Amino acid sequence: MRCPFCANEDSQVKDSRPTEDNASIRRRRQCASCGARFTTFERVQLRDVTVVKNDDKRETFDRAKLENSVTLACRKRDVPQERIDQLVSGIQRQVETAGESEVASSRIGEMVMDGLRQIDSVAYIRFASVYRDFTEAKDFEEFASSVRDVAEDQGSDV
Repeated sequence: MRCPFCANEDSQVKDSRPTEDNASIRRRRQCASCGARFTTFERVQLRDVTVVKNDDKRETFDRAKLENSVTLACRKRDVPQERIDQLVSGIQRQVETAGESEVASSRIGEMVMDGLRQIDSVAYIRFASVYRDFTEAKDFEEFASSVRDVAEDQGSDV
């Protein structure tokens, strides 16, 4: 594993343990050259999946990109990182086990929205505003109103 500080390719694993959701292995490493310590994560990848964008462009599924989007939606909200990791791992697992080599970006977006709806209504609205391309304040108002109506029907606080 290449050291992120000095780019030396020789590092030693000091500690390995599973993450809390048992979906990956966390490894503490130390560079043999500069002595810096850093953490890596090892995850199972079942298959390579291509994401088909709305403009028909194709790119390899990128867990980090998905995680960044969810983290941004949850920014400054009381959502534990562990919960974000669980959501992202669940979506990744669904995409990889679907048996398809290609998945539409819109399908992934719907999975994220379904997950965020369960976690935090503000994060859900934030993600929806980008995903559904809200252009005016009334778009927010209408969507937030529909979220509030659903929450009231289910008896939860929004």
